[in-house]
Amino acid sequence: MRFILPLALLSATPTFAAPGSFFSLENTDFIVVLGFLVFIAILLYFKIPSMLTGMLDERSKGIRNDLDEARALRDEAQALLASYERKTRDARDQADQILATAKAEATAAGDQAKIDLQTSVARRMAAAEDQIESAQNAAVREVRDTAITVAIAAAGEVVAKQMSAAEANTLIDQSIDTVAAKLH
Repeated sequence: MRFILPLALLSATPTFAAPGSFFSLENTDFIVVLGFLVFIAILLYFKIPSMLTGMLDERSKGIRNDLDEARALRDEAQALLASYERKTRDARDQADQILATAKAEATAAGDQAKIDLQTSVARRMAAAEDQIESAQNAAVREVRDTAITVAIAAAGEVVAKQMSAAEANTLIDQSIDTVAAKLH
């Protein structure tokens, strides 16, 4: 601003080339120059240029502060975005891990269920075979008992027909003696 005033004064030099007396109140160029100088003097007296430069400096400081704040907000937003992306990535990895674990557990549970089913089927088959074997043994015993009963009855009839009363008494006495000897 300090260089503007001398330049403005020098720019008024073409008015010095005007015909006639320049320093007269009848000369409009002189009045204009005089009014301009008074205007500049008033501006300098009230320190308008320093006020304007101060206002411009304050405005530039405000703009600089706004830019710094915007930069800080942008950096904070980028950090927040990076944090959310990292959290999202971690959550996705954790979800994938949980899914893999669940699949592995489901596969293991399925395999265990197959093994348990095979064990249960084998146990039931063994129980059924035991029941079949028991039934066979019972049927064989029943057939044998029936055969023995029939054979004893048949033998008793045959022996009764062939044996006399004296022979029967002798056999009964021998049986009693055998039983008595074995019991004592």
